[in-house]
Amino acid sequence: MRNTMLGLAALALALAACQSAPEAPQPALEPASNPAAIPPQPAAVSPGSAIMDQSVTITPPAKNVPTRYAAFSGIWAGRLDGTYEAKLAVQSVSSNGAVAVTYAWGNLGDNNPGEAAGSGKIAGTTLKLRRLPNGADITFKMAPDGTLAGTYALAGQTYTGTFVRQ
Repeated sequence: MRNTMLGLAALALALAACQSAPEAPQPALEPASNPAAIPPQPAAVSPGSAIMDQSVTITPPAKNVPTRYAAFSGIWAGRLDGTYEAKLAVQSVSSNGAVAVTYAWGNLGDNNPGEAAGSGKIAGTTLKLRRLPNGADITFKMAPDGTLAGTYALAGQTYTGTFVRQ
């Protein structure tokens, strides 16, 4: 019996030696107090939205570009017929009114969202783009309030809308 008791005591000591000390509780993580420290989350984009490539850049017009032409420079967004999203980036404007652009559209009739690089020409207060690869003809007229009145014509359909600078 004494041997059994000594064996159980030895077993208890061996088990105790194998156990590790309990870990100290970890402090709870606090939310970041600086909003700038939280990485921005991408904005939710609905299917069929007009999405412009983030690499599109705007070159500010040179000093010799007339003010009436320079006013077109920048990124513009609007809705055609109040429904269809579109974006226009007037990337560069020259002193003779020639422009380099990128145009992005959302779902529009039978067209899926897309983007096209192009060029055009400003005459007076109207910017006329060269025909896009999808066959669309697009014009923008500068309104007195600084918005653009856009007209998009494709396959016998014409869509209009107001675009504002972003």
